[in-house]
Amino acid sequence: MPIYEKYIGRHRDDFKSLEDAQQNYRLQFDDDFNFAYDVIDVLGTQKPDKLAMIWVSNDEEVKRFTFKDIMLMSNKAANYFKSVGIKKGDRVLFVLKRSYLFWVLTLGLHKIGAVMIPATNMLKAKDYIYRCNVAKIKCVVITGDGDCTQYYDEGEGKYETVEMKMVTKHKAAGDGWIDFEAGFDAASDVWQRPTGADATNIHDIQMIAFSSGTTGYPKIITHDFTYPLGHIMTGVFWHRVVDGGLHFTVSDSGWMKCMWGKFYGQWFGETALFVYDFEKFDGKKILEMIERFKITTFCVPPTMYRFILQNDVKKYDLSSLVHCCTAGEALNPDIFNKWKEATGLEIYEGFGQSETPVCLATLYPWCKPVPGAMGYPVPGLDVHVLDENGGHCQRGTTGEICIRYESALHHPCGVLTGYNFSKEDTEKAIHDGFYHTGDTAYRDEKGMFRYVGRNDDVIKSSGYRIGPFEIESVLMEHPSVLEVAVTGVPDPIRGFNVKATIVLRPGFQGSDELKKELQNFVKKNTAPYKYPRVVEFVDELPKTFSGKIRRIEIRENDKKKFEGN
Repeated sequence: MPIYEKYIGRHRDDFKSLEDAQQNYRLQFDDDFNFAYDVIDVLGTQKPDKLAMIWVSNDEEVKRFTFKDIMLMSNKAANYFKSVGIKKGDRVLFVLKRSYLFWVLTLGLHKIGAVMIPATNMLKAKDYIYRCNVAKIKCVVITGDGDCTQYYDEGEGKYETVEMKMVTKHKAAGDGWIDFEAGFDAASDVWQRPTGADATNIHDIQMIAFSSGTTGYPKIITHDFTYPLGHIMTGVFWHRVVDGGLHFTVSDSGWMKCMWGKFYGQWFGETALFVYDFEKFDGKKILEMIERFKITTFCVPPTMYRFILQNDVKKYDLSSLVHCCTAGEALNPDIFNKWKEATGLEIYEGFGQSETPVCLATLYPWCKPVPGAMGYPVPGLDVHVLDENGGHCQRGTTGEICIRYESALHHPCGVLTGYNFSKEDTEKAIHDGFYHTGDTAYRDEKGMFRYVGRNDDVIKSSGYRIGPFEIESVLMEHPSVLEVAVTGVPDPIRGFNVKATIVLRPGFQGSDELKKELQNFVKKNTAPYKYPRVVEFVDELPKTFSGKIRRIEIRENDKKKFEGN
């Protein structure tokens, strides 16, 4: 039987309906559960020759790893980290892009009980300084690719707790960097699970994530050792990974999307991970990889589907694909329809955050995807739409997406344990028996959740509360629009006007005529009061490191213009 059955007591196909799963899905685990030992080492011992990962470099070098390989390599990582003084509770920052070492090193830290902190290779010196100091990081392991080590070194003298800096691809680094791979290669692959005070407990911190929001410094999110268990629903039920298949989620290891899409939940389902270590996203190359390696399940954000669809998808043999998903931003119906036309496959949408596993989803085979709808609460999480007073919203009424949350010691698996190492900051988000996500939605007549936006993205105009997503979805259907962000711009009469900031497709030029055409297009396809009274054409939209549109930056710039008038 697949290993996830040990933790839910039955096969996923034994649940006969979504209602059955929501009522009867139960996670069962011991207080010392540790994914590295209880999943990877079990698979590495009982199914040693089963494929765990195919890694493809930017130059298309191919490496294949079995579960035994992953087990032994993570033992080597644990031994090497221990030899240089990393112990339980120590915090280690990883900037490893899509190197296969990321998975091995993360598991090595899990075995020690040290805390892994993933980060993007796009960080600059000030980003490193902030992360290292606020998280009290003891060790950094950074790729020698590009300028990563140089940017880190620009902060030398300002790191308060870092005791050692390690680099992969050592030849590219400057002075003072420890050659991680030399030490790793020399380490033993024999490791004994610690006992007593050195053993891990489910309440220990397993991971810290820095989530780059749309305002201020990144939020610091802590997850304990139950975090991987929450992703059984992500990988096994939502991604619907194939036992013995090959799953492809496009994500850098610096983002929590990597933990969602190419780590815990997928290995619980005993599928192999496909890791393509590319330098620059190319939709054509993604299609070639799906065809060449016979990918079975696939997940990318809507924006990447959009870029993939700019190619002639039908000329590729994608017959190995059996299931496709998306998350990270709201899915426009236009993308859903074009992907289905090109591949015959529907896209199953999901919603969650760096703070959670998948929370809302269209779960095959129980839920029929509806373009623009995120789906239903996933089994294992009790999700509601609450108003500003904590009351339950009626269907059709917008409110905040909230997850029932008892306490830090008794919380849903996969949901954060705290923010910013601060009781005060944590209690701002977790109170009155719920974790408040800050995202808004409403339930339609079928009870499906439909995304509206972040709390601070909702536009209040002439007494109406307008969410940006519906307007953006309509505009994305116009042939001239490549990307769009809808925000509110100050207006002395209405409070705010709806504004559309638009990146045009090649071949289109911004003009007053096109503005009017787009405004009329919105009026024709949704409630007229939602149309953008202001339209601005730009070359690019401001975005966070993780690619999320920074509507706050657009709003702040517009506010300055308004105050200057």
